[in-house]
Amino acid sequence: MPLIDPDIRKAETLPSRFYTDSATFEQVRSGFSGNWHFAAHLSQLEEFNVIPLQHLEGLLREPLLLTKGEHTRCISNVCTHRGMLVANEPCKTSVLQCPYHGRTFGLDGSFRNMPEFEQVEGFPSAADDLTEFPVAEWRGLLFSTLDGTDCERWLAPLAERIGWMPVADFKHDPSRDREYEIDANWALYVDNYLEGFHIPFVHGDLHDVLDYDGYRTELFDGGVLQVGRAREGEPCFELPESSPDYGENVAAYYYWLFPGLMLNFYPWGLSVNVVVPISVERTKIVYHGYVWDSSKLGQGAGGDLDKVEAEDQFVVEATQRGVNSRAYERGRYSPTRETGVHHFHRLLTRPDDSN
Repeated sequence: MPLIDPDIRKAETLPSRFYTDSATFEQVRSGFSGNWHFAAHLSQLEEFNVIPLQHLEGLLREPLLLTKGEHTRCISNVCTHRGMLVANEPCKTSVLQCPYHGRTFGLDGSFRNMPEFEQVEGFPSAADDLTEFPVAEWRGLLFSTLDGTDCERWLAPLAERIGWMPVADFKHDPSRDREYEIDANWALYVDNYLEGFHIPFVHGDLHDVLDYDGYRTELFDGGVLQVGRAREGEPCFELPESSPDYGENVAAYYYWLFPGLMLNFYPWGLSVNVVVPISVERTKIVYHGYVWDSSKLGQGAGGDLDKVEAEDQFVVEATQRGVNSRAYERGRYSPTRETGVHHFHRLLTRPDDSN
């Protein structure tokens, strides 16, 4: 019998241990190496061609480096001499040099030079190169993984629904980047993201611009799409006839991809949220902003993301305190409003189905 019943009408939510127990937390996080994760947008490599992927280090416990030379690569950020991090800040360079003892590498991770090693036998060898990891691109968005496969299948729902959007032309806007740390389990933050049920109660301003009755949730293999429809007169996409949503007033496309990637598309561009578990009751949220049409910033569903984030943090942190109570173990789902949460919980408890 599965922990989460496939029939949402009968199902109970995750047991509280998924939010409070350290051993369960570590067991779940250990499976993330088999998933694909957001790395960056190509526009970020225009200023710097070497970017340490610190958010992925937090997710995967693996220091990684994005480099742009002849090709875009994801390589280990760990020097093969004594384990020092090769790069600690984004930079523009043609050669990687370890700041500890001066070992150098090409942008492809290949060993180049090491001082004071002339007498070392059998040196250099393939073991002295920086390990390379898979990297994939979709419309300018870059993704990486330690052990995952078939990124194309994972991203297919985006291509089918918003393939018309010129995402590769979006430009990184560092002023829209944020990092928050919250006192809550990462899965509670995802739970909250995956339903619009709470919008009338938590997000008054957002509720004023979204048509709550027209808000819908769609499930797909490895993810969830929530489509926010604009109220009359509020900003929305100018959809092409090729769009499946042509004729609708779509204010936002909210994509979640397992385990903790959120791609929020608005008429002004894209806000990426990466959920980074720190400990069982501590989570980092990393925001990156990519602008398509700056004239539409500050309007509609994507108008004040800082306010929405603060409101979400309040309820998620309070819920963390609640699920620690001896009086709480499991709840039930709304079959009409919490299908996304139910889908996430099924994926989380069936890790073989989440890649």
